[in-house]
Amino acid sequence: MKTMFLLVFLYSTITVCNAQGTSSHDHQKQAIYTLIDTYSLAREKRDTVLLKSILTTDVDQLVSSDEWRNGIKEAVSGMLRSSAGNPGSRKLIVEKIRFINSEHAIVDARYEIQNADGSPRKMWSTFIVLYSKKVWKITAIRNMLPSNQP
Repeated sequence: MKTMFLLVFLYSTITVCNAQGTSSHDHQKQAIYTLIDTYSLAREKRDTVLLKSILTTDVDQLVSSDEWRNGIKEAVSGMLRSSAGNPGSRKLIVEKIRFINSEHAIVDARYEIQNADGSPRKMWSTFIVLYSKKVWKITAIRNMLPSNQP
């Protein structure tokens, strides 16, 4: 009887702990989806205040034109130049989130720009995100243009 009680207790404890872990994990994933959506919105609206609030100060970015942007000032000014030079609506669609640990994750997203002529420019973006002071922020961005794209 004691063994049965112990087994039921252990099973219940493990189930509750797993459910709590999943809930926390799902909450973290949702926060990262929101972060990427916020980044997309900030880029579209060219909102420097919003961009600066979601990027780490040491953010770095490698864009498809092979330009490195190091630090928040260079990244934000480069993003504004890029948005002005490549007008059109932008869409980021998160495909995968991989947690490295509880404070770091890799986010892979399809990155589509609707060009002024209506043609789509299809790329990939990878974000390295960092959880610090109870918020997720972007600390690195890698934009890739597949070789079959102009």
